[in-house]
Amino acid sequence: MQDFAKLLDTMSTTGSTLAKRRLMADYFKATPDPERGWALAALAGTLVFATAKPGVIRELIASRVDPVLYGLSRDYVGDMAETVSLIWPESKLGNAPLTLSHVIATLDDSDRKTLQGHIAHWLDTLDAVGRWALLKLITGNIRIGVSARLAKTTLADAFGKEVDEIEQLWHGLAPPYESLFAWLEGRAEKPAQENVAYFMPMMLSHPIEDDELAALDLSAYQVELKWDGIRVQLVRAGDKVAMYSRTGDDISHTFPDMVAAALKIDEPQFVLDGELLTKSGDNIASFNALQQRLNRKTVTSAMLKDSPAHIRLYDILIDNGEDIRALPLSQRRQRLDAWYARHASPSMDISPVLVLENKAALEKIRNDARENPQSGVEGVMIKKLDSPYIAGRPRGHWFKWKRNTLTLDCVLLYAQRGSGKRSSFYSDYTFGVWQESALVPVGKAYSGFTDEELVKLDRWIRGNTGNRFGPVREVKHELVLEIEFDSIHRSARHKSGVAMRYPRVHRIRWDKPAAEADTLENALALVT
Repeated sequence: MQDFAKLLDTMSTTGSTLAKRRLMADYFKATPDPERGWALAALAGTLVFATAKPGVIRELIASRVDPVLYGLSRDYVGDMAETVSLIWPESKLGNAPLTLSHVIATLDDSDRKTLQGHIAHWLDTLDAVGRWALLKLITGNIRIGVSARLAKTTLADAFGKEVDEIEQLWHGLAPPYESLFAWLEGRAEKPAQENVAYFMPMMLSHPIEDDELAALDLSAYQVELKWDGIRVQLVRAGDKVAMYSRTGDDISHTFPDMVAAALKIDEPQFVLDGELLTKSGDNIASFNALQQRLNRKTVTSAMLKDSPAHIRLYDILIDNGEDIRALPLSQRRQRLDAWYARHASPSMDISPVLVLENKAALEKIRNDARENPQSGVEGVMIKKLDSPYIAGRPRGHWFKWKRNTLTLDCVLLYAQRGSGKRSSFYSDYTFGVWQESALVPVGKAYSGFTDEELVKLDRWIRGNTGNRFGPVREVKHELVLEIEFDSIHRSARHKSGVAMRYPRVHRIRWDKPAAEADTLENALALVT
């Protein structure tokens, strides 16, 4: 446990991705099974403990430390695990050996009643760094700049394998990944993948630059509309079906209707690439409707009925068991058309290819995307016809040309401390627009400003605070932020009745009076 804690602590203060990869590689090579496998699972975010929730930790610290002192400390530090690890009373038990394997086995076997006793004992035996790592592990909130993809890339480099091979094995394996490490070290054959619906790393696009657009020969490219959903991969292997996000996260449980549709298809092995959308009657619903279903542990029957899942297909990677990623896009598209002709489903359709005479027609479609009568269009995709399906973001093959963003001038209402490197700054902002003579919140933003602008905003917030609500400060309603966002939708969950997609601070309008900020009527006029 202490070696894992040291790894996390060192990586949390290391800004370089390359340095983090070296640290992880050294750890995976030096640490025996199953400890390194559990560490890999923790870093990749695949560990979930049913009873170990943040509320358990808050109850536990309240029994050891004055709640007022903890609240003040949590507000200042900005992170629960770090606060508890520092404020936890030192014990005379000493720093006893503790393994990840023991911690994880105990967490899996404990109910809420016995869990606090185990955690309290561990906190008593660990030092501050060990306590911090333990709490990060328990809550699943490691947040040290390591993604599952980075962890897999590190394994590939450390043991001389291709990251695509590891990606394909990943979803057929379970922590602590002993068979994976045995293969990586050459002690065993590659783990068998029969009847496993594994993820195949996706090919991604680049925003098109002006010079690339100027040099574009449309006859060499396939042009499609860019749909406003989330990119997914639908995989079937025998009686196993899975649906993955672009990062390889298994989201099958959230979309059982799509899994059921795939199981009805009379073909034992295929991998499809497309855009996950939801429908409203015969039409594609807004992204907001899709968002209601994302990241849910359970999906109600009402959701399945009112917002059924739908995939708009872009590509096919495995066709009746044959891996065709090496074929050019033009041939894969023919194979996709043929596949769909055999297996047409009301839960799927194919993204149409646009026939364009010139770049002026392409530009018009892109510019008109926001007013397109077909719901859910956010621009165009431009794909080279001779491109094989290459994992990652290869330059010069696929381009995206998104519609122009939208902006509203909003008034800053509340500010909250950030986390990690931003824990000392008020960097999370809630903003609103005018509805008659009152301000109603319409969104939150955490990005879009420079470090220098953050310092200025933080200074202004501290000098213009009104009420305080724990870590949140209500500020004087005087500062206008120009908020940029991709789209805005109606939302019954928000008081204003609207919700923005990807809001970020575009400009700080130090010069603009709050009374001249936009109104809810202005916001509703932009609803798609």
